[in-house]
Amino acid sequence: MNTSEIAGKQSTGIPWWPTVVCASLAGGMGWGIRGQYGHETGAMIAGVLVCLVIALTLCRNARALDVARAVALGTIAMGFGGTETYGQTVGLTQNPELIGNWSAFTWGMIGLAIKGSVWIGFCGLFLGMGLGGTRYTAIEMLVAMLLSLAAYWAGVWLLNSPFDPESKRLPALYFSATWDWYPNKADPEPRYEAWGGIWFAFLFVMFYTRVLRKDGMGWRLGLWGVLGGALGFPLGQCIQAYHAWNAESMKEGIWPILNYWNFMETTFGLVMGAMLGFGTWLHRNRIRLIEYDRDEWMTLPWEWTLLIVHCALLVLSEFWIPIELIGTVYDLGLVMGVIPLMAIAGGRLWPYFAIFPVTLMPIAGKTLRNLGYEEGAISIVSGWLLYVIVPMALAIVAVAWYGRAFNRNRNASEFARGALLFCAWVYFLLNYAFFRFPWPWEKWTGRTPNAIVFMFCIAALTWLALSARRAYRSPQSPAGSV
Repeated sequence: MNTSEIAGKQSTGIPWWPTVVCASLAGGMGWGIRGQYGHETGAMIAGVLVCLVIALTLCRNARALDVARAVALGTIAMGFGGTETYGQTVGLTQNPELIGNWSAFTWGMIGLAIKGSVWIGFCGLFLGMGLGGTRYTAIEMLVAMLLSLAAYWAGVWLLNSPFDPESKRLPALYFSATWDWYPNKADPEPRYEAWGGIWFAFLFVMFYTRVLRKDGMGWRLGLWGVLGGALGFPLGQCIQAYHAWNAESMKEGIWPILNYWNFMETTFGLVMGAMLGFGTWLHRNRIRLIEYDRDEWMTLPWEWTLLIVHCALLVLSEFWIPIELIGTVYDLGLVMGVIPLMAIAGGRLWPYFAIFPVTLMPIAGKTLRNLGYEEGAISIVSGWLLYVIVPMALAIVAVAWYGRAFNRNRNASEFARGALLFCAWVYFLLNYAFFRFPWPWEKWTGRTPNAIVFMFCIAALTWLALSARRAYRSPQSPAGSV
């Protein structure tokens, strides 16, 4: 096993702004797009874009497979927090019945900080585990995830119980709708919260990496992710709450047509992306990419078997649930991440699978479902071709291209440029179709301002990818490995 170090003289001269600014824009566009597609799988869009920006700007002289593994870990982990419910928490800060109620506003913001911090913290933690030079085997990752699930249920039991709305018995720390906040409602329909379980799982993995494995990068980026989520979610919601509290003064000009929910999400993404980027840049001298020996790789039949099983379960849980148990279990972000994380840790193709087709598949499917089956905006045949078959075919080609002959010596800069261009553009275009193509020269709708913001983000990410320096040192040079 060799360690490729992106440290010392190679990293001290890297400026902060490309990483921080572009990671922020990647997070803003990715999280803004996430709003159209849902919790766990939608959040992975922001995960892959932010992690690819960090890889491109800070890991250029590493090997592509090693960097792809770190990006894939961060991408999958970004989905874990999607298990949390937060719609009613947002409601505490802006619902008409609570306008002017500063106690409800403050409680709602505290809840958003708690939920947002662990959501992004998981991404930072697993990205750091991929960048820090500690070798995690497939079996080790499997055991760690199973133990984190045990920690999850312990956290739910301790912090998110009891939950019996019929008897009006709710947890002591509860950030959704209650009879105390809505005394005039017979049934505020309280939602089941799981943030305590997510936090316990996060703290377990933090303990495991920091104390048991002595991984100095994972826990540091985990804390930067916590900071990004704790700041980003409340700051984003401040925009939406300000409009709700001052709606009478915002009835003219562009203000009435803005989609404030989407701007809340975009702002959340901008802040968390900047924090993850800055945290990684600040600790760039700790980046050490592990090059696995061939005898440590998972066999190809196992990789393909795990891909088929995961994709089948994902399709069943997202689109068609013949067995209710599948939807209930696999809808939990931590469960959804068990197979991918194990395969990423031990596979040679799975890092590319996770970055390209695994992340794309549910997004392509949801685009088709909305535009073709629900809204009839496009014929079923054309929808399948444009929104599923073509993007997925290109994703599979990308896996074949970057993983061909399992070329470990392919430079990370080449990989990260191409992967960032592909991922940024495919999600931008799918979302633009989901937005019904809100061209800025046509009559503006609530989607148009967000689409313009995403245009600026995609332009910046394209510039970053195309302008990345091609004059890099070979990863096989003596100075590049120890």
